[in-house]
Amino acid sequence: APQLGPHLPARLRQQPWHLLYCTGRDGFSLRSLYRRGGRPGSPALLLIRDSEAQAFGAFSASTIRCSNGFYGTGETFLFSFAPELKVFRWTGRNNFFMKGDVDLLMIGAGRGRFGLWLDGDLQHGGSHPCETFDNETLSHREDFCVQDLEVWGLV
Repeated sequence: APQLGPHLPARLRQQPWHLLYCTGRDGFSLRSLYRRGGRPGSPALLLIRDSEAQAFGAFSASTIRCSNGFYGTGETFLFSFAPELKVFRWTGRNNFFMKGDVDLLMIGAGRGRFGLWLDGDLQHGGSHPCETFDNETLSHREDFCVQDLEVWGLV
C-alpha cells in the first residue's frame, strides 16, 4: 500500500518490503503467521481485507510474535482505508501495543477493548476504539470476518 509510505518511520521508507505471509497462499492460521512473520526485531505491516471489502491494518516496528505480555514501541500505529487513508498513532496513554498467543492477536488496548484483534484461525476479528491509539472502529462493524490477510516485512 504505497499510501502508507509517508507514515512509516523514516528509516523504513526506502526499504524493499516483501510479502511474508498471506492467507491465500499460507492458509488461515495465527501459528503460521507467527512462523512466517520475519526475522526477530524486523518491522511488520499487517493488512486485512474483511468480508465487506473494507481494508485496514497495523504497522509494528517489531515482528508479530507470540508473547507473554505486551510488546512494541510508540512507532506502532493502526490504519484504515475508509475510503481514504486514516492513521491512528500512539496516544502515550498506555503501552499496550501488541500481544499475541496461539488463540488471539491483540493490537492496542485499554479498559478491556482492543483496537484490533484476530482469533487463532484468522477467520474472525474485531476493532474498537482504544486508549492506545484513540482509533475509530477500523472495520464497518465492530466484529468482522477476514477475507484476506497479509503480513509484509523486510527480508
